[in-house]
Amino acid sequence: MHQPIDDHFLLRYRQLLDAEDEAFDEVEHACEEGNRSHFDAEMVVWQDTVAKKLNFLTSAGIEIPGRSATV
Repeated sequence: MHQPIDDHFLLRYRQLLDAEDEAFDEVEHACEEGNRSHFDAEMVVWQDTVAKKLNFLTSAGIEIPGRSATV
């Protein structure tokens, strides 16, 4: 592991988790509304938040199965 798990790490990871949760909620609402263009736009936002979270973990040296350690 490259980066120690400390308060700063946990705070940043919590922010990323919260952003992902919020983005997923928007995807869910758009799906329930049946609005395809809104759904597509929210999927892009959600995918971006997931990528940011995974990149953060990878850059911290946390190995994620099925994901290359080099980003």
